Amino acid sequence: MKILHVVGARPNFMKTAPIMAEMSHYPDHFQQVLVHTGQHYDDNMSKIFLEDLEMPSPDKYLNVGSGTHTEQTARIMVAFEPVVLRYRPDWVMVVGDVNSTLACALVCAKIGVKIAHIEAGLRSRDHSMPEEINRLLTDHIADLLFTPSKDASANLLREGISPSRIHFVGNVMIDTLIKMLPKALNRKIVATMGLKYKKYVLVTLHRPSNVDDPDTLKEIFEALKRISKLMPVIFPVHPRTRQNVEGLKLLSLNSRVKLTQPLGYLDFLALMHSARLVLTDSGGIQEETTYLGVPCLTVRPSTERPITIEAGTNRLVASKGVEIIGAIQDIMTRCKKNTSRPELWDGLAAKRIIQIMMAL
Repeated sequence: MKILHVVGARPNFMKTAPIMAEMSHYPDHFQQVLVHTGQHYDDNMSKIFLEDLEMPSPDKYLNVGSGTHTEQTARIMVAFEPVVLRYRPDWVMVVGDVNSTLACALVCAKIGVKIAHIEAGLRSRDHSMPEEINRLLTDHIADLLFTPSKDASANLLREGISPSRIHFVGNVMIDTLIKMLPKALNRKIVATMGLKYKKYVLVTLHRPSNVDDPDTLKEIFEALKRISKLMPVIFPVHPRTRQNVEGLKLLSLNSRVKLTQPLGYLDFLALMHSARLVLTDSGGIQEETTYLGVPCLTVRPSTERPITIEAGTNRLVASKGVEIIGAIQDIMTRCKKNTSRPELWDGLAAKRIIQIMMAL
């Protein structure tokens, strides 16, 4: 069976790596092809992840680059179609909810190639998020839907998708975290940055609603600067976000909010594990902090991963300075909450996916 894997943005690597590794144990069953669309093209957001996760070099790199959501999706479709026609896979595996996911799934649906969607069924019910549109459309054209949680399976059933297409397998991102955590804990980045265990705040922000609106970005940074008086704030920053921060002159030279370049998977995991709390608008980080038991504040009005809130580690917060400060102070002063790990977040999701594929 020939399987073509699609990656495009950094979260895709963590989800695809354990699947490729598990398939490699069955060379008589699977022939694998890896296609990188180039949606994330900076080495700090792409190449270093391939290295950290011990993934093979892509068989094909599409080099689509950036652009509006429409431009990028269209470029990926045009570049991807001849690749599919050349390799003629039995299945194309797409992961997550980025533009590459939808674009490649659409190509396959148009030319009759079977699609498997990893991390299917997640819903924020906020159609202003491009990722929500990507999730919805991909799920409704995919032939196999592998869900990370029971609520995701329930979402698909409510939308009228046949139960025969839906498989609850657990979270492949957690497969990667469990495998790589020992290596991450051997990294020296926490000490190198002069940080102490559970004595700093880790921040990631990239969504346009938070970083492209000057007033919103100012509010968030005023909150970060106030919190940095209590403990250091570390912010590995997306290139576009850095440009906005510097253009608005949001940081002084003596600020304890430290901007860094985007980090590789292992260094970021080490920082996340040791942080007092994480402030983010990322989807995957909500899941990783849930597994690690690290308090997470998600700067968004909704989440497609409500299970992370039910588990007790994640909390939604408005992108308002007073709301962020209040939420952070609450975490710093209260006793640790009882938390849990969701069902099947056990490091074996990829094994379940491969067993289902082999049964085909």
